[in-house]
Amino acid sequence: MNVAKGLRRLAVAGVLTAVPVLASGCTSMVVFDPKGPVGEQQRDLIVFTMLLCLVIAVPVFAITAWIIWRYRDKPGNKAAYQPKWEHSTKLETIWWGIPIVAIVILAIVTGIYTHRLDPAKPLKSDNAPITVQVTSLDWKWLFQYPDQGIATINTLVIPENTPVKFDLTSDGPMNSFWVPQLGGMIYTMSGMATTLHLQADEVGDYFGTGANFTGREFAKMAFTTKAVTQDEFDGWINEVKSKGGALTDEAYQQLVKPGTSPIVTYGSISDGLFHRIVHDYSMNRGAEGGLGRKATTLSDLHKERENGGSQPVPDLNLKDNVDSGSGMEEMDMDMNHEDTGAADTGHNH
Repeated sequence: MNVAKGLRRLAVAGVLTAVPVLASGCTSMVVFDPKGPVGEQQRDLIVFTMLLCLVIAVPVFAITAWIIWRYRDKPGNKAAYQPKWEHSTKLETIWWGIPIVAIVILAIVTGIYTHRLDPAKPLKSDNAPITVQVTSLDWKWLFQYPDQGIATINTLVIPENTPVKFDLTSDGPMNSFWVPQLGGMIYTMSGMATTLHLQADEVGDYFGTGANFTGREFAKMAFTTKAVTQDEFDGWINEVKSKGGALTDEAYQQLVKPGTSPIVTYGSISDGLFHRIVHDYSMNRGAEGGLGRKATTLSDLHKERENGGSQPVPDLNLKDNVDSGSGMEEMDMDMNHEDTGAADTGHNH
């Protein structure tokens, strides 16, 4: 008996020692170290939820430990013994009422934060927002800056204290765009565009990633978000324009092929490329593809129809449809692609 008791005490001591040792390796939990207004409010909601849960969990665990100790089997124990006790209205009210009140409070607070943190709602700022068009590919991220006329692969540069409107889509399997220190993830889906507003309040490098399983190289879909000063951002734009290649429709046809890619920058982009990517699936239902695979523009669809093709020519206002998120017809979930590499038409770093 003494040996068994000693082993139990040794095991408990080992667990209590191992927990802080293992936890010491977690030097930073980025979700709890936000660097933007959206991330800060999401952190506050997480902390509030945890504290509310602790209000219930701590007393329950404490009472459980007290009951085990108070009513333990030992000689001379004088704890009340009521084998025929079966109901107490007062106790039932307590252990049902407290969780119900906690759930109602959590529902109200979560509802308020959900409305406040609507990803499509623009952020209030004295600085004018910039737009970044994001496309998830196999297995890389394409970032287009339509106002600046440049594009990058696997690197995102934004000015500090400036709201960023992200237009998100996918040319392949559905994925999710996530920069944990700036805000929560939003899905990218083929055939439609979703919107996310974020802002970085401090200069720094922030981890970004795709959070969906999309095939063999999905773990390599990570990127760095660099928040820089406005002057540094303007200088970077000028550098990319002077050194980067051109992201033409032909270059995109190579880029969209499954494969990983290093950091690449493009000094110019094809007009309307993002809108054609969004409507690739909605305009070419049932075909082998649209942009880069069969017909790249509405003009191409007209030519194909004149040459005897069977594809209908839709009457689409691309901008209106992208803004409203319409046109989602199909999502290509094929994960059996061959790794054919990335386009080598830009400026590699």
